[in-house]
Amino acid sequence: MASAPHLPLGIHLLADLSGIAPERLRDCAALERLLREAAIAAGAQVLHGHFHSFGPGQGVTGVLLLAESHISLHTWPEVGFAAVDIFMCGAARPQLALDIIQAALQPAHCQLQSVRRAPPG
Repeated sequence: MASAPHLPLGIHLLADLSGIAPERLRDCAALERLLREAAIAAGAQVLHGHFHSFGPGQGVTGVLLLAESHISLHTWPEVGFAAVDIFMCGAARPQLALDIIQAALQPAHCQLQSVRRAPPG
């Protein structure tokens, strides 16, 4: 008996966003709100979040644990750069989450990698 083809279990987006105004990359609370808004709009369920500011004028690192996997963000305001990692499975829409993040951060450039996550076969 032939097995059913493996569909991707999820899509993992890795986005390098550059050319961002530094002030958009420093506000820890605003970045957490942005990621939560993006996750919910994408149809994901937020389980827990943890965000950390490295001090006045410095970058932020944060992660949302989702029932569907995770979203993480690391910012370097001194070079106008943010690394965004979005992995969602099921009916959640990671590209929609990324679109919302990009609309808020307004990067000049986005280098995107998209990985289909699934077992071999």
